[in-house]
Parts: sequence; structure tokens; C-alpha cells
Amino acid sequence: MASSDSFNRFIFEEHDIRGELVQLATSYLDVIGKKDYPDAVAALLGESMAAAVLLSGTLKFDGILSLQAKSTGPISLLMAECNQHRHIRAIAQWHQDQYADCFQSQLSNGQLAITIDPKQGQRYQGIVPMEQNTLAQCLENYFEQSEQLETFILLFADEEKAAGLMLQKLPQAKNKDEDAWNRLCQLAQSVTFDELKTLDAQEVIHRLFHEETVRLYPSEPVIFKCSCSRERSANAIKSLGKADAYALLAQQKSIDIDCQFCNEHYKFELKDIDTLFSGPKVH
Repeated sequence: MASSDSFNRFIFEEHDIRGELVQLATSYLDVIGKKDYPDAVAALLGESMAAAVLLSGTLKFDGILSLQAKSTGPISLLMAECNQHRHIRAIAQWHQDQYADCFQSQLSNGQLAITIDPKQGQRYQGIVPMEQNTLAQCLENYFEQSEQLETFILLFADEEKAAGLMLQKLPQAKNKDEDAWNRLCQLAQSVTFDELKTLDAQEVIHRLFHEETVRLYPSEPVIFKCSCSRERSANAIKSLGKADAYALLAQQKSIDIDCQFCNEHYKFELKDIDTLFSGPKVH
């Protein structure tokens, strides 16, 4: 049986090609359980979560990779982020009175942003128009345009689980080994969502690539973990400035901040604002 939530890297020993496989259950249910998502929205959110974990495999430092799509369609916002520890969180916003049954209609006139935000160093963002028929194809297009890396991606999600599979040529491969690349992509394309839901990574990779020499690295757990905190909320209030913070407090009696990702509630009263700005308000 497939483990609950895992991220697995593998490499083809005889080719300059690497792979990643992600399988999500508990973390996915943790996310979609926070809101009453329609099935179509939840499935796309699950795909974006699997994609964020796959793309986080490129992180070699302490930081966060986020995938964010905005559109004028029924799904106005789709966002998933994952750090190097495989802590994942995600959210979607949608119009209750609208429905669409295909990717292009759900995210019409959309734009996809992939952001790498290291704790130390420069922030990087790549933006790709969502002109393809699936999220996976948009991400393949991103790698082709921004990274010049041939990439193959499959993403799946239903009401219980999400999964993703990625193959990518290593930078040194360039136009070499095209026959091997085409063959491996064709084999990867044959995997089913049922296999990804019921088999562990080693079984999936063996079934697909048993004629290849594959090195599978140790599995890494994936968990839902929100990066919100009372400290970060306090910093957001502090960024308003002392005058505006006290003016807001006077209007509302308290400053309340709700995390959209995990529904955590942070309440700041007069004594908290006094402490935040290092002393009582001067009358």
C-alpha cells in the first residue's frame, strides 16, 4: 500500500534524467477540510499541492517555493506552497455561483507565477501565461521557457488523494539521449491514478521502469503545516505603523487576524498593541 504522504526522488543511472514522485493523502485532506470546496476546485487544489511538492525538489536551501494562479474565471486564486522540509499548505478562492468543467474555463485569462523565496538571498519569480489545457502542461511550459529543461509532468487528484510524477532532463543532457527520453516519458504516461493511490513509490517505479537501472533515494514525509504564527501576525500589525494600528484598534476594540490557510485566529487587544509598540499609548 502507498504510504500516506511521501516525496521520492529517483535517477536513471544510465541516462542524464531524474524523476520525482509525490503521493498525498492526509496533508491533502487537511487542506480541503478547512473549507467547503466544490469537487472540481478541490481536485485542482490537490494537483497544485502535488505540483508544489514536486517543484520543491529543486530547493537546496532554507526557503519556500510557491505556485500561484490568478484568473478572471470561476477559480480566482489557486495557491500552494512547500518548503525544503516538505511542509505544505494551499488555498483556493472561487465564485460560488459559477461552475466550469475544464481547466481553461476554470482559470480563464489566468497567469501562473512560480516563486522561490529563500530565507537568505534573492527572491526569484517566473511567470507563465496559462495557455495549456492542464496545470501539468503549464508547468512543463514553464520549465521549457524559463529553465530550458525538458520536463514531463503528470498530476492527479480526487476527493481523497493527490499525486504527481515528474521526469526531467538534467542540464548537461540538453539534446542528448532523445530516444531514452521519449521511451521513459511514454512509460511514465502509462501510470494510472489507481496505481499511485494504492502502491508505494518503489512499486510504482519498478512497474514503470523495471528494464532501467534506477536509483531510488530515501522517501521524505510530506505534512500539512501552516507557516502562520502570532509573531508573524504581530509583525503585520507593526508594519501598519503605530498611529494606524491604534486607530484601527479604536474602531474595532481589538485587531483580529484570521489565517486563510489554516483558520487559526489571532486576537490583539490594547495591552498587546501597547507591548508591540514598546510602551503604552500616549494620551
